[in-house]
Amino acid sequence: MKLWEKNVRVNKDVETYTIGRDRDLDIYLAPYDVLGSMAHITMLQSIGLLTAEELTVLLQELKSIYQIAVDGKFVIEDGIEDVHSQVELMLTRKLGDIGKKIHSGRSRNDQVLLDLKLFTRDQIHLLTESVTRLIDTLLAQSEKYKSYLMPGYTHLQIAMPSSFGLWFGAYAESLVDDLQMLLAAYRICNRNPLGSAAGYGSSFPLNRQMTTDLLGFDTMNYNVVYAQMGRGKMERIVSTAIAGIAATLSKLSYDVSLYNSQNFGFIKLSDEYTTGSSIMPHKKNPDVFELTRAKCNKLQGLPYEITLITNNLPSGYFRDLQITKEVFIPSFEEINDCLVMVDRMMAEIEINKNILEDDKYLYIFSVEEVNRLVLEGMPFRDAYKKVGLDIEAGKFEHDKMVHHTHEGSIGNLCNDRIDLLKQQLIDEFNFKKVADAESSLLRSAE
Repeated sequence: MKLWEKNVRVNKDVETYTIGRDRDLDIYLAPYDVLGSMAHITMLQSIGLLTAEELTVLLQELKSIYQIAVDGKFVIEDGIEDVHSQVELMLTRKLGDIGKKIHSGRSRNDQVLLDLKLFTRDQIHLLTESVTRLIDTLLAQSEKYKSYLMPGYTHLQIAMPSSFGLWFGAYAESLVDDLQMLLAAYRICNRNPLGSAAGYGSSFPLNRQMTTDLLGFDTMNYNVVYAQMGRGKMERIVSTAIAGIAATLSKLSYDVSLYNSQNFGFIKLSDEYTTGSSIMPHKKNPDVFELTRAKCNKLQGLPYEITLITNNLPSGYFRDLQITKEVFIPSFEEINDCLVMVDRMMAEIEINKNILEDDKYLYIFSVEEVNRLVLEGMPFRDAYKKVGLDIEAGKFEHDKMVHHTHEGSIGNLCNDRIDLLKQQLIDEFNFKKVADAESSLLRSAE
């Protein structure tokens, strides 16, 4: 069954080629397609295209289909083209011709736009929760180990004293910035395209504000042509936010892999989170972080992949846009898996508490000595030269203590402010508004 099919059947090979992986990927969209239909038919009844009795039975049956989808039992049958066709088929089997009325005033174009936006904002909610958990873990570790020093590097050369408090906290704040990007992407996603139909609106007197409210959107994509132009654009913007998170995880994974090596010995991974060698019995490899680095580097290519699919298309709908599903939909599971594993491992990580006691790190305190001399009244350039000459002469000494007090330094991490910024961003998403709207829509079928 095809919603567009009339008297001529399409060539089987062409059908297989054009459908591609849509039927598999549409399973992810099934519950959202049903929610969209529930909002749409509620609006259709309000403008006289459905009776109150028809709306009641349709809503009840759609709620049953929704539960099937949520339970993971929704199937797109052989010969059925997509999720939209399957839902309509299930309705007509159960309710007869009433089921054929749900498509009035919309196209599969705005249906899939809507489905993708509902799916994406739900996935952003889950992603935000995973990022938040990792931020909390990193801040907790930062506080736990804030008194323990470690070497800081520039150009991979020993540079200045750092601390585990700074190291853990740096990645926490990086992820807070990534949440900022995710919030911007969410705001672009959380606009209602329903009612744009094939991209040019409808002669039916649709109430688009009503479906916007029913589905918990912040607002709508007002211009119907632009609503269609948003296909691919929304995916690219959201994938850019995903790529930002991936970049943070990739850098962290490199640090962990490096610091876990025997030549550095700054940290130790839990034995149960490392793997061995088939020939070297002593090996404990940081495979999880190596794979995370690779997965996240791949995810950083996602915005460019979507750009290359969509960047030479004029306005209007084109089948090219179907291909974005294949790279976009799986990306949420991929980044979330990385976040979950990194969170587990960072919570269990052990640190070397005595790194800087080794005299090979003595010169890391050279700037501390320069600053001490300046505080005693010596001009900075003279202090710099004196310490440099002491180092060359082998006379440099230091007590290996640091005294940093400014905001964001070793002695004043500002973790509480980072945590506050995180919470302020989470509140701005206002996920409760969406949850309340969806719950209310489902209750309307009772």
